[in-house]
Amino acid sequence: MNENSLKKALSKLKLGGLRYFDSIGSTNDEALAWAATEGGAADLSLVVADEQTQGRGRLNRKWFTPKGSALAFSLILRSSETLRPNLSRTVGLAALSIAESCSKNGLTPSIKWPNDILINGKKLAGILVETVWSGDELDLLVIGVGINVFKSSVPPVDLLQFPATSLEDELGTPPNREEVLSSILEALIHWRARMGTDEFIKAWENQLAFRGQQVQTFAGTDVPVVGELLGLEPDGSLRLLDKHRKSIVVRFGDVSLRPDA
Repeated sequence: MNENSLKKALSKLKLGGLRYFDSIGSTNDEALAWAATEGGAADLSLVVADEQTQGRGRLNRKWFTPKGSALAFSLILRSSETLRPNLSRTVGLAALSIAESCSKNGLTPSIKWPNDILINGKKLAGILVETVWSGDELDLLVIGVGINVFKSSVPPVDLLQFPATSLEDELGTPPNREEVLSSILEALIHWRARMGTDEFIKAWENQLAFRGQQVQTFAGTDVPVVGELLGLEPDGSLRLLDKHRKSIVVRFGDVSLRPDA
């Protein structure tokens, strides 16, 4: 992967700009810095790196991105009339877009709420959304994505907190990273225009991992919330049913979701 091959693969998409790096600390940090410059970065500006040395996920966890093995990118979305009222659906926008791209390749992905993509119960991709505000007004957000593409992108077992896989492992052949990225961005642009619709929530909900199963969530406490995973609220929050048949809503935050053993 290089800048020329990326530009060619993404030429049909109306991106706001592209910055490519052979190696970088964090694509999210670069995107945030780019957006903060005078004139800023335009809507749908993209940062892509072949290697990421200081990648991070939620809860400040490290994201493993060795050179030439994965997809690490960050997309800048400027505030808009579609985005502002649906901000809590943004992680779903990214998750749904990755899942749809996987489905087009014949895979059966699922979304481990709120921000992981699983295939065959193993983690393929993670999402980190960061927002920038001007007072009480949203200025922009950055969607950071890491996807295990080749086998070499999967971290060593002793570094894993959840079983992991790669597209190469699941497909049985190494895919083209530029084509994977183009497919994801195409889906994201499609779903972005539909973020405020019931269709969007239903599509996201239909891809949920562990739906109909007993799960436990840790939302900033040592005591898990346990219940049957029913689906999503309109704002993208998780809806569970506890043992007393009482509905529980789990909001976004530092949430860890696991099937209940």
